[in-house]
Amino acid sequence: MSTQSHAALRRVILDLALDPAERARRVAAILDAYPLAEQIAALGSLGGVRCQRRLWEAAATNPPVTTDDLVPKSSAPMRSVVFHGRNSLPAFSDFRKICCRPPAGTPDNVLWGYNDTSIRSVIGPGYYVVHDTPGTPLGASAFDYTQLPSTHPADWPDIRGNEIGLSRFIYNKTVDYMRRVAKDVFIGSATRGGKELGSYFLLVRECL
Repeated sequence: MSTQSHAALRRVILDLALDPAERARRVAAILDAYPLAEQIAALGSLGGVRCQRRLWEAAATNPPVTTDDLVPKSSAPMRSVVFHGRNSLPAFSDFRKICCRPPAGTPDNVLWGYNDTSIRSVIGPGYYVVHDTPGTPLGASAFDYTQLPSTHPADWPDIRGNEIGLSRFIYNKTVDYMRRVAKDVFIGSATRGGKELGSYFLLVRECL
């Protein structure tokens, strides 16, 4: 796909003539037709608060996303599932979220994970627990940085509290609520203290 097609996708997202449900339907149809590499490439044209806020609002018309949608129960425990991300910040906007299902004996509606960024050595791994949040107006699942996994796969970094060092400015007391954009594409909105921060991010899941 060309950069022109990615720009066309952005125009659909920003088109105020479309109602949110129709915007969400068209965006999903475009993204679902892309192979994984093109979905990831499309993230480069979908940065910035205005675009991602518009997509977040449109995604509210889609069915709620749960932890099973993010990482199905069929995924083996402690097997890494990679999400490529693009946030709405002006710098350091590309990242990955690495998730897994916990070992047997852990509630099956919970995932564990961390953030892999180019500045991870500075801001920390940003560990979180993903859990379902039924009934909330923002989303049906959340990346919750107020909770930490009890352990991690052997190839993941050491777990570190999100209140330590520069992590406290990025991850501490943050909960990111999720909505579905397309089959393997999701969008999140960051909150702190129950209030939206006006900061968003897109995720593209690698093939399971």
